Amino acid sequence: MNTRVKFSVGLLGLGLILALLPLSGSRSFTVNPKKLLSEVLDNSTYFTVDQVAKFMVSEDSSVQIIDLRTPEEFRTLNIPGSINVPYSKLLDNDPGSFLNNGKARNIFYSNGDFDSNYAIAIERGLNFNNTYVMKGGLNEWFNTVMNSNFTGERISARENALFETRTRARKMFNEMNSMPDSLKMKFIRSKHIAAKKLDGGCE
Repeated sequence: MNTRVKFSVGLLGLGLILALLPLSGSRSFTVNPKKLLSEVLDNSTYFTVDQVAKFMVSEDSSVQIIDLRTPEEFRTLNIPGSINVPYSKLLDNDPGSFLNNGKARNIFYSNGDFDSNYAIAIERGLNFNNTYVMKGGLNEWFNTVMNSNFTGERISARENALFETRTRARKMFNEMNSMPDSLKMKFIRSKHIAAKKLDGGCE
């Protein structure tokens, strides 16, 4: 059984389980599992690492990048501008407290695709349709963005723009993650405050 089939079977099982879960607040899992499966597997729910790098470099305020890894992994390294919502805590609070109620496109990432795919299934099942996945996670980020190089004599305008974006994203990533922990945590806290303000909350 290949990975895609396993994921499909898992999603259907997840849908049945979530349908029986009591959720706090006014949220409930109401989306038909087959419809959800079709939606989650559609290419429109995924952004490539290059697209996310472009959002990061341009500081696109219509995008919120959400790191699903543990707080320890997040503190060690993360995509600049991302916030940390550990996958294990995803259903502990009302998702509306961090998904901005449709005001931003929320892009999940983890090390690979596994947690991100389940996270989007959960959130889309709860009718948060402004949720997406960074395809390949940090593994693909390192393969494509961090290890990007140009070889050859000629480069098209499109390839040049892509390479420049990757170079700037790599520089930002390295600068952010080489900061002393105290400065890094100040930056991360400022992002959480900004996310609350975007959602209409207070500091």
